[in-house]
Amino acid sequence: MAEKHYKYVILGGGVAAGYAAREFSKHGVNPGNLAVISKEGVAPYERPALSKAYLFPEGAARLPGFHVCVGSGGERLLPEWYTEKGIDLILSTEIVKADLQSKRLTSAAGTTFKYDILIIATGSTVIRLSDFGVQGADSNNIFYLREIDDADKLIEAINTKKNGKAVIVGGGYIGLEMAAVMKINNFDVTMVYPEPWCMPRLFTPEIAAFYEGFYANKGIKIIKGTVAVGFDSDANGEVKAVKLKDGRQLDADIVVVGVGGRPLTTLFKGQVVEEKGGIKTDGFFKTSVPDVYAIGDVVTFPLKLYNEMRRVEHVDHARKSAEQAVKAIKASEEGKAIDEYDYLPYFYSRSFNLSWQFYGDNVGDTVMFGNSDPSSPNPKFGSYWINEGKVVGAFLEAGSADENKAIAKVARLQPPIQDVNQLSEAGLSFASQL
Repeated sequence: MAEKHYKYVILGGGVAAGYAAREFSKHGVNPGNLAVISKEGVAPYERPALSKAYLFPEGAARLPGFHVCVGSGGERLLPEWYTEKGIDLILSTEIVKADLQSKRLTSAAGTTFKYDILIIATGSTVIRLSDFGVQGADSNNIFYLREIDDADKLIEAINTKKNGKAVIVGGGYIGLEMAAVMKINNFDVTMVYPEPWCMPRLFTPEIAAFYEGFYANKGIKIIKGTVAVGFDSDANGEVKAVKLKDGRQLDADIVVVGVGGRPLTTLFKGQVVEEKGGIKTDGFFKTSVPDVYAIGDVVTFPLKLYNEMRRVEHVDHARKSAEQAVKAIKASEEGKAIDEYDYLPYFYSRSFNLSWQFYGDNVGDTVMFGNSDPSSPNPKFGSYWINEGKVVGAFLEAGSADENKAIAKVARLQPPIQDVNQLSEAGLSFASQL
């Protein structure tokens, strides 16, 4: 059985892996010392593109256009970049066993990879309806979106089922972005989700009302308070209808499911300490096992700003945790110290001509400001979250770069607030005055 040895191994080929590789390169890594091992067949890329520009009917994004690190304005790391830097990019390789004690990873093909330092960057996998035994959930043309292969299959179906009916199961990030992109592809779109409003983990009912109204004005039908309990398919096994718990049935040529993700930690069960569904680390992304670090979606880390342990599934954290872990590894080797990770939670989304950003924590009371009329030609509005007399979170739709920086500053500084009504009237000017 073949065995290869590396000083550093990054396990995973998503956003976090790509940013970690770039950080190693910045600090200097000797040729042959670093390997990136990925189950996917392409070099790390900016995953958010898949639910946005990749599916556009015109001007669609394609590789090599969105390899990391273009998502943060950095250099595009093409496969040849890894070769030039002496980094082994090992693609289409699934690791099926990880022995952290002996520092060995074993692939499905039987190759063993030995490492001195491991960075776990395995990310998340989608939650599938078939996991819950939903009848007919394995029918053709029911899609999940996580990897580029998923997006390619969806594009093929979009072209085959032109001007058909699409049902979007889920009202979160993927649901909202996929409903928009399917409408842009001229499909008749219906969204279905069990919650009383969309994006309930972040949006207030008032914020959600704007997006639901905007989508309705675009001709997207929204069914709330129920779930898909089954699918009917034709003789070819292609989905034809979605059966809902409330008894309704929706015709469907394409179904896209976005009901959440699950961190990929199975390989490490019983070997590392876990907390809140993720691998527990410190502020340098060290796990409970010496010489093993973890970054991105799989990590539960100390969120210094709020003095609590938290797991964050977002591209921004994937990028920044990767950079922090590599800096920590290099500093440790050089006998230097770096600051602990001090992350400000950040989320964003784009759909149609809308674009919002959120910073901080969405706890406490909320104050809306601006124009949130979904039928307005130029809506622009926001919200502040106030907890224990301080502004702890800020949301803004249609903000400029400077305005988005201003609300980020509010969330970071957590200024005290005396008069909630005054805050509502001040709106964005409150942020810009800090």
